[in-house]
Amino acid sequence: MVEHGDAAPLLSWAEGPRRVPRRRPLSCRLEGWVRGRRVGGARAGRRSRPEGNMVEWCLPQDIDLEGVEFKSMASGSHKIQSDFIYFRKGPFFGLACFANMPVESELERGARMKSVGILSPSYTLLYRYMHFLENQVRHQLETPGHYSHLAAFYEDKKGVLHGGPGRGSSLPPVYWLPSIHRYMYPEMKITHPAGCMSQFIKFFGEQILILWKFALLRKRILIFSPPPVGVVCYRVYCCCCLANVSLPGIGGTIPESKPFFYVNVADIESLEVEVSYVACTTEKIFEEKRELYDVYVDNQNVKTHHDHLQPLLKINSADREKYRRLNEQRQMLLYSQELEEDYNPCEEDLFVLFFLEQNNRIFQTLLEVSASQDKTLTAEHARGMGLDPQGDRSFLMDLLEAYGIDVMLVIDNPCCP
Repeated sequence: MVEHGDAAPLLSWAEGPRRVPRRRPLSCRLEGWVRGRRVGGARAGRRSRPEGNMVEWCLPQDIDLEGVEFKSMASGSHKIQSDFIYFRKGPFFGLACFANMPVESELERGARMKSVGILSPSYTLLYRYMHFLENQVRHQLETPGHYSHLAAFYEDKKGVLHGGPGRGSSLPPVYWLPSIHRYMYPEMKITHPAGCMSQFIKFFGEQILILWKFALLRKRILIFSPPPVGVVCYRVYCCCCLANVSLPGIGGTIPESKPFFYVNVADIESLEVEVSYVACTTEKIFEEKRELYDVYVDNQNVKTHHDHLQPLLKINSADREKYRRLNEQRQMLLYSQELEEDYNPCEEDLFVLFFLEQNNRIFQTLLEVSASQDKTLTAEHARGMGLDPQGDRSFLMDLLEAYGIDVMLVIDNPCCP
């Protein structure tokens, strides 16, 4: 195991009138990012009273945090009172908690806004520290400039958050992004962000089966929503959970499903080279950048501009049956939990296992057929995989191509004579 340094960035961002040098590493200008947009270096709009985000404080101080001041505070967050946000910065994942407090200050123009967060090579443990981050962002709003609690937390936890599989062992395990504040007019709305699996299912209903197919095909999925963005970050995570496969030999020819979580216009250049991801944004201009995504989700409206993917937007009888079984299992779980207080399985486990078993069944069948002498995939095989022979024909063809599985599909197309 490679030793990591004592560094782990605790950051603080400040947004105020721009007097920041153009090239300082831990600060950045903001030119109308709320009302206007900048895309690929060309400004499509600009505010008449410029303000900017900047890193106010961090540990370690020599880490490259360019752009984090925008990732940790979603565009449009001035309209809400509090939020949390997951994001990516290079090989790291971040979690930041945002809060906004009215103040009687002409300089701050009625509102003080800050965000406090951490970076780690893995996102799986970040949620454990959300309560601490929420408390600290309130502390930073009420007593700005006092970072002793953050420094102590960093020293205590810097060796706890380890990198996940595939992460370079030379990467330090924790980075800090503490307090950002913004000077804006007060536009407050109380919100209570939440994002468990049950809410994901309730929100999308049967359309989770559409998202499941796109996720399994490793399409670029972009979810748009106005703030708060925390619950939307959970939808990104849930989408990635739809595509798990545990069979050996599957996925070697296809990119991994990458949760990018929150992205903004500063991420356009990096998204241009990605062939597979799931992300969310509050930037409506992304809808016009069709070259960046395959599937665009606006509220509960799932759509694609690719003609060959249009058939996958239709719910078929097999999808309805899977959705019925999922809800049936959820109800059984809830009933069991009511009867037994010590009953351990949670809804997230059920959700992940449901789609894992479904995916394994599909690929186990495809591998068996590809190993057979005639390599013929029939309607009976499709039904055995829990698919609709006709309604999922296009999905099956895309799946075979994406994963490089050598079988011959002989399901008749009713549209053809």
